[in-house]
Amino acid sequence: MFNIITKTITLADGRTITLETGKLARQADGAVVLRMGKTVLLATVVCNPTPKDGIDFLPLSVDYQEKFASAGRIPGSFQRREGRLSDHEVLVSRLIDRALRPMFPEDFHSDTQVNVFLISADPEVLPDALAALAASSALMISDVPFTGGPISEVRVAKINGQYIVNPATSLLKDAHLDLIVAGSEKDICMVEGEMNEASEAEMLEAIKVAHEAIKVQCAVQKEFEAAAGKTEKRTFSHVTHDEALREMVTKACYDKVYAVARQGNANKNARKEGFKAVQVEFLAAALAENPELNVGLAKRYIHDVEWTASRRLVLDERKRLDSRQLDEVRQIVCEVDFLPSPHGSALFTRGETQSLTTVTLGTKLDEQIVDQAMNYGHSRFMLHYNFPGFSTGEVKPNRGPGRREVGHGNLAHRSIKKVLPDDANNPYTIRIVSDILESNGSSSMATVCAATLALMDAGVQIKAPVAGIAMGLITDDEGKYAVLSDILGDEDHLGDMDFKVTGTAKGIVACQMDMKVEGLAYEVLVEALDQARRGRLHILGEMNKAIQAVRDDLKPQAPRAITIKIEQDQIGSIIGPGGKIIQEIQRVSGATINIEEKDGAGYVTVFSADKDSMDIALKRIRGIVAIPEEDAVYDGVVKSIQPFGAFVEFMPGKDGLLHISEIKWERLETLEGILAVGDKLQVKLLEVDKKTGKYRLSAKALLPKPEGFVERPPREPREGGGDRGGFRGGNDRGGSDRRDGGNRSR
Repeated sequence: MFNIITKTITLADGRTITLETGKLARQADGAVVLRMGKTVLLATVVCNPTPKDGIDFLPLSVDYQEKFASAGRIPGSFQRREGRLSDHEVLVSRLIDRALRPMFPEDFHSDTQVNVFLISADPEVLPDALAALAASSALMISDVPFTGGPISEVRVAKINGQYIVNPATSLLKDAHLDLIVAGSEKDICMVEGEMNEASEAEMLEAIKVAHEAIKVQCAVQKEFEAAAGKTEKRTFSHVTHDEALREMVTKACYDKVYAVARQGNANKNARKEGFKAVQVEFLAAALAENPELNVGLAKRYIHDVEWTASRRLVLDERKRLDSRQLDEVRQIVCEVDFLPSPHGSALFTRGETQSLTTVTLGTKLDEQIVDQAMNYGHSRFMLHYNFPGFSTGEVKPNRGPGRREVGHGNLAHRSIKKVLPDDANNPYTIRIVSDILESNGSSSMATVCAATLALMDAGVQIKAPVAGIAMGLITDDEGKYAVLSDILGDEDHLGDMDFKVTGTAKGIVACQMDMKVEGLAYEVLVEALDQARRGRLHILGEMNKAIQAVRDDLKPQAPRAITIKIEQDQIGSIIGPGGKIIQEIQRVSGATINIEEKDGAGYVTVFSADKDSMDIALKRIRGIVAIPEEDAVYDGVVKSIQPFGAFVEFMPGKDGLLHISEIKWERLETLEGILAVGDKLQVKLLEVDKKTGKYRLSAKALLPKPEGFVERPPREPREGGGDRGGFRGGNDRGGSDRRDGGNRSR
């Protein structure tokens, strides 16, 4: 019934990855089951045989989804089923998409869908670095024209000085560098990851190690393709060209387009209008001469002319569209404390790209709930990136964040996360929001810079400022190339590389690279990284002009937080039965209190924007957890009156017995007229019963002894038992009464 084909990939440390086809999802154009440890991925590909009319691009959709059953979990959503992709799943989908997309023929325009499902999870084998391998394998054993493939993707981490490919999850906590690298047998096409201020040399070495593993995995995929009998791919002809029209467009428009590009106009709209004028002029003349002209094809050829002319300007004259030098960064203006009410804010403007970023400090109650198949818990740091249509002068409905916004926000999140204070030094939940108000390239890098400034403005003690820069590359077939710093939107479109690098003055903390061509030499990558480092240091210098150091204090409107470490068995004393005590403290003080148990101790954090409120809450808490000391003097309040004495609260939540014989030196027959509930008085803690934990108090010990006073000696214990009531003047409500209790004076 099944024609099962299996191939095995062996990693350098002996672990194996198996690829299997012929058993699952047999009606898809290609279906592969990938196994590593207990992790199992199912990858499928389906492609329509013909494209839709009017399509001039590849409509490729890639979806990665983690089934909750794979980890033995039920979704936490109201419907209790998988719904729309989570941000994590979107990010993995992007990792696959960015590696696959450049490998299809330029004129292949059929709807193509790739699905990768996690159907079994192994906590020690992360699936994100295996998903692109599974997807590429599915394409290879299909008849879809995947001419640039196969590709593969691996994680490489530097742990204790060693570079490890696809390390176990438990090892990553000690990783100095964590990259996911994708590529073909010949070239690297995608890099993404984070580092602890790594050097450029460390990053390059990690990429080289990754590429060696990728080469092996691509070779096995070719064997897999041959075994499946899918070396012959489907034929297609999606684009009809008119070479005579192409030649006419090039001859009529190239010099005019080149002249517009050479003007070096920094305003992208003005440059756009210049190119548009050339197009309008040509179409008007051409249509007058030939009304049957294929306008759509003519516009495509004019666009090709713009692409070629702009690239030749850079390669031949070393000039850019906005007249900058190749390594020059656009003008930067930084402002902090831009908005009066947020806890921190900054406006970062670089050329025609602008980010308005805010920081909000919250409590543990504001933590984000993380509900994923392989990751469940809470997150205390969020960074959200918004890209409204008006930032590029477009009409676009606001429908929530798209995949691009999720991806750009994640790159900034990774960058800032590396410099945030440790949890022990940061009691806050932090939310950063970057609203892009204007965009002409590198808006994610503007977000990194603005987020750093806003955190410093908020008084969050980050370890070091972080800046980001986007690098570009233009090459030709003759070996010429140009590395561009701080690329424009147009340069991103016409270039061969988009390489974003973020870091501190010491080193790199995050990166994201996408290649659009084959054959990036390592020497070019070295030059790009060095140029990026110089640009990053320049940007950090410009940011330093706005704010030199983190503010010493939080904004007046920001919540203050103080954390107290207590014994584990004291947690219940603060919470009280049914939460009664902690709720009362919050109600009386107006502060927010959070208690967390970890490492065998309790951590009580008090949040309040008002000092008086904070002081009230801290006093109550410290009183509850304080350990009473014998012979210490306390301010007490009478809580109840009994025939044998009064019970006095001398510390929050702690009552002791003030026996009738310990109130005054004179003998008292009754407390009527002497004490009443609510009276305040000073008492001395005479004794703490080591067995029962009860307290014996005295007020007379703080009073001068009357002259000539003779104290009665203690009564001898009765035969068969001790003195009734425990120790003299006991603090037990069921202990000694006033007739046979403590010492009496005659």
